[in-house]
Amino acid sequence: MTHKRFISTYTSSRKRRVRAIVIALIAYHLSLVTSLAQGFLKWEADSVPLFRGVSVGFDLAGALQMQLSDYGQYEASARVNLHDQYFPTVELGYGRASHEEDQVTGISYHTSAPYLRLGADVNLLKKKHTGNRVFAGLRYAFTSYKVDITHEDFRDPLWGWGTSYGIKDEACYQHWLELLFGIDAKVAGPIHLGWSVRYRRRLFHDDGLAGKTWYVPGYGIQESTRLGYTFNVNIDI
Repeated sequence: MTHKRFISTYTSSRKRRVRAIVIALIAYHLSLVTSLAQGFLKWEADSVPLFRGVSVGFDLAGALQMQLSDYGQYEASARVNLHDQYFPTVELGYGRASHEEDQVTGISYHTSAPYLRLGADVNLLKKKHTGNRVFAGLRYAFTSYKVDITHEDFRDPLWGWGTSYGIKDEACYQHWLELLFGIDAKVAGPIHLGWSVRYRRRLFHDDGLAGKTWYVPGYGIQESTRLGYTFNVNIDI
């Protein structure tokens, strides 16, 4: 066997071994993913009744944000437990922003209004009756609010006179969707602690003369990321 034929045979054999290893790894990972999917998505069959009660809760993250910054919200929720699997949910809150004389623009912004979210969550765990839940959900949200925007130190570019401008009680509204993923853990008795991460998408809105409002109750800062979060305390009734 010549040197070139030896190299060719060795290379071909090596390629076959690498191909076999790659196929084996792909098959292993496919079996692992299938096993995990069955564990999460194949709900256990049992005789537990459909109606499992109602829980009420409140969001700690929004309340803490209200205390530590110039905007935030207070939010309460109620959800129905259907077979520890489906959770129709109502979230009602009150959002507020009081931003005084921004350091860059000098603009002050004020608004406060209630907001409403309607939707449902689905428990993704196979063993769903333990009290611990991993869930995905959807919300439809709406708010109607008024904004005050003022600028007290505006200088006329021609004459240099100091003046002020702004809008007051400008009526606005916004509708949006939220896709969420979260965890809810049973702590003691009827008490649960949990968190959720939410992706928000505006549907339709009217910002009036403001053009684009800085803060929307329940939605948050318009120009920041579309991701939001909650940290909830829930109590089963």
